[in-house]
Formats: sequence, C-alpha cells, structure tokens
Amino acid sequence: MRLPFRLIYSKDYYLPIGAHVFPAEKYRMIHDRLLETGEADDTDFIQPAPASDDDVRLVHSGGYVERLAHGRLSAHEEMQMELPYSPELVRAFWLAAGGSILAAERALADGICFNIGGGFHHAYPDHGEGFCMIHDVAIAIRKMQKLGRIRRAMTVDCDVHHGNGTAAIFPPKTPKAKPLPSFSAAQIKAEVGTAASIADEDEVFTISLHQQNNYPAYKPPSSIDVNLPDGTTDSEYLAWLDQALSSGLRQFTPDLLCYVAGADPYREDQLGGLALTIEGLKQRDELVFKVANARSIPVMVTYAGGYARNVEDTVTIHVNTILAAQAIWRKDA
Repeated sequence: MRLPFRLIYSKDYYLPIGAHVFPAEKYRMIHDRLLETGEADDTDFIQPAPASDDDVRLVHSGGYVERLAHGRLSAHEEMQMELPYSPELVRAFWLAAGGSILAAERALADGICFNIGGGFHHAYPDHGEGFCMIHDVAIAIRKMQKLGRIRRAMTVDCDVHHGNGTAAIFPPKTPKAKPLPSFSAAQIKAEVGTAASIADEDEVFTISLHQQNNYPAYKPPSSIDVNLPDGTTDSEYLAWLDQALSSGLRQFTPDLLCYVAGADPYREDQLGGLALTIEGLKQRDELVFKVANARSIPVMVTYAGGYARNVEDTVTIHVNTILAAQAIWRKDA
C-alpha cells in the first residue's frame, strides 16, 4: 500500500449512458492516473459489492425500487433522471451505493476512505434527478445507523449544484433560518443561517455550498445552505466554507462526515458558473480534511459531479482530493 487509507473502486462503476455531458469514463481515468503516477498501487484499491435491495429501501420507496428493477419508469421519471434507463445502469448505481457503504465502514475503521464514484446527491426517495438514480450517500448513512455503527452524520456537499436530494431525505429538524445573504469574502461577518440541532439518534446535519443561480431550480432547505453568487473565487469560497464548517460543528458533533467532493466548482466546468482554480479546489479539500482530522471525525468521500471542458482537468481535481487527504493522514499516522 502506498496510501494511508483505502480507495473503493470497480471498473463496473462505468455508467452506460452513451454520449453525455457526464464523463462516465472519469472513474477509470482516476484509477489509471493514480497507478501511472505511482501515487497508488493495486493494493490500495478494494472492490465493492452491490448494495442489496433492502439497503436501497432504507432510503428509497419500495415502489421506486421495483420500477427500477423491472424497467417500469415512466417517461417523466426517465426525463427527470436525465439518463437513459437500462438494467446495466441500475447495476452500476447499485454498485456505487455498495461502494459508499463500504467506504463508510472503512472510514470508521481507518479515519478516512474514498469511494471513487458515488455522490449522487440529486436522487429523491421516490425518483431520480440530475444524473442521479439513487442516493448512495444517504443509503450508506442509513446502513451505518441500522448496524449501530453511527448515530449522527454530517454531509458536507461541495458540488457546484445544491444537494436537493440530500436535503429532502434529511430535512432539518427545526424551521430553517432566514436565507444567507451574499457577501464578498471581505464582508463575511454575518452568522451563517442554520437549523438548530436536536440530538436525535438518527439525525443527519446537511451542509451545501453551491452556486445559487444553477440547477436545481427548487432547493429544499439544508441545515446550512451557502448560496454562492456567480463567479465566486477561491478566497471567497474558502472563507464561506470555513464559516459553514465552523458554524455546523459548533452545534453538531457527527460520528461520520460524508464529504461530497464535486469537481464542478472549477472555473472551466461546462455546468458550473463559479471561478475556482484547480489549486483552490485542492485547498477546499485540505480545509475539510484538516477540520475533520483535528476533531477525529471519520470522513467518507464521494466524487459527485465534474464536467470540465477537458476531462483531464476533472481527473486532476479528483486525484488532488486524494493527495490532499494523503498529506494530512500520513502526518497523523
């Protein structure tokens, strides 16, 4: 092993969706890049098993699971998902969910673990949306809670798009505070809008940093929503992220932090409108990892979106997330 943690990966993560803005080949390219550069070797990777239907039903309705299993989605449901349905696609999503379950288990054992896939944060309990069929992160959380491995989890969603499925699955326990105003980095003095935490055994605290003027049109309230203006830069983004993490962790102590490390806040992303650089995105990852590591909170990482004009940039951003964690957990070893 070259890394101080494990990477969950399967060649069958590939999504059979044909010509599509979602780069289905990125999972293989991340795996191959790590091997080619010597940052990882074969022993760093673990193959997942698919989630069971019972696992998926911890989050998704039985009717929706049945329609997926038997190819009975309506035309509207397939349109919402924005992916061409096939049994092979169902198998790929079940496998990604199994990967996130395994990543959560290994994170609790090792301090951090990556699912080189997953992060399908737009899926709702009864339908898919935005390239997401089922919500692997939510399934992993509910599975860990069912097994008694955790009681409380926090999601930190740094995809450019709001985590609407996450917010719908794990609604705040108390009424949402007023929406965040938009400030520049130099003006961040206001309190981050949050929902007060209640110490329920099954509670999940959700944080979403996203471009306000972007998909989805309707954004259900998270515990903390940071609605970023178009063109947000590295320094502005990092200041907001630091504020959101500090505010969330003042109120809520999770047993597991689920980090959705989207690559699409990148300034060259086709589906984003923020202005982060590749270096700024690596600093984002470092900030999340340093905060969690300092508090001994296990971290499960998933990759979510990334649609750079040059797919190699997306791969670099995702690989850098692993390298950012490597630097912190190697020091900690």
